Amino acid sequence: MVAKIKSGKSLRGALNYNENKINAGKAELIAASGFAKDHEVLSLFDKLLRLTDLAGRNQLTKTNTVHISLNFDLTENLEREKLLRITDDYMAGIGFGKQPYLVYQHYDAGHPHVHVLTTNITVDGERISLHHIGRVRSEPARKAIELEYGLVQASSKMQDLKPLKAEQLKALEYGKTDIKRTVTNVVNEVVQNYKFTSLPELNAILHTYHIAADRGSRDSVMFKNNGLLYWALDSKGKKQGVPIKASSLYKKPTLKLLEDRFRMNAYLRSPFKDQLKSKINKVLLESHTQNQFEKELKKLNVQVVFRQNSEGRFYGITFIDHLNKTVFNGSDLGKVYSANAIVLQLNSEGNEKSSVKNESHSTNATHEIIPGKAETNFSNDMNLLEALLHPTEQDSPIPHQLKKKKKRKRLNL
Repeated sequence: MVAKIKSGKSLRGALNYNENKINAGKAELIAASGFAKDHEVLSLFDKLLRLTDLAGRNQLTKTNTVHISLNFDLTENLEREKLLRITDDYMAGIGFGKQPYLVYQHYDAGHPHVHVLTTNITVDGERISLHHIGRVRSEPARKAIELEYGLVQASSKMQDLKPLKAEQLKALEYGKTDIKRTVTNVVNEVVQNYKFTSLPELNAILHTYHIAADRGSRDSVMFKNNGLLYWALDSKGKKQGVPIKASSLYKKPTLKLLEDRFRMNAYLRSPFKDQLKSKINKVLLESHTQNQFEKELKKLNVQVVFRQNSEGRFYGITFIDHLNKTVFNGSDLGKVYSANAIVLQLNSEGNEKSSVKNESHSTNATHEIIPGKAETNFSNDMNLLEALLHPTEQDSPIPHQLKKKKKRKRLNL
């Protein structure tokens, strides 16, 4: 069992958080200790009034909100009665047994867990100290409960957080998998092994696992302080649940660590640039649609991520080479690999890929298309000598720009 205690200054905010989960069908109020009514008939006003009445008895204490989450292992299927006994024992163990508290069971993660909301102001207006409550009271209570109820011990589970191998990683399924464990494993695997040079490039990979790294809006405190959060995403890319601080994950993949990686990866990925371009050139010359282009590259272990705005306009493209563990934006490979250029090549009539053809260094090409010239088509049985004997199809050996104009002779009359 893992217990997390958060203190704050807004009982209303903490209450609304849990009530909104109920309204979204992702939580349920399963108990109310110290209230005059049973939990089934408590109104929102009843809940808020009971807690704020106590908090108001000590005007000097601003931090009067205690929000606790008790998290259990993914393998533990606890009956509600047992879950409530564990909660009651824990609250008594940390000195809150006589305080009124609400118990919410949440269903928005892969593991069983409950949220407990209470206040640290007693009926006499005294303040229950929260100083070192985690180390001094919560840890002993947690360990005793694990032994008494035969729960999976949190200390033993820490050993299971070792990063998984790439082939063992699976996309996060919100509400079905352990969010923090999945995020930890995926982020550590990607950061350690893939060569990306920016946060958008990192997110191109993470999004395939339904995870996103987020700095917040530019005017937010988190952005100004170089903070970083990791979000769970649903199948449509929408953020779900509560984000996880980068500093709380194993190996701490913070923005500072990532920025060090950005600089190093810029050099590490360079040797693989031409190899990726060759793969794209080959597939692009053989593809007629965007779907075919993506499928053929996937066979070569290259994933394509097109980015479109709300109007359907392409504004970016990213190539993820899973074989060499590299990530490149199309524009980093060259102008002809930008999103608009790729889409234009795929939509061109007759499947003419002149721009990429000229970029390719492949030696298997039979001829080159020169802009401004008619393309010469040779039959299979026409040899090189025959081709050279067609003067009307040959380009002048001297470029037009270099030809000297003949001077007219002036006549002296």
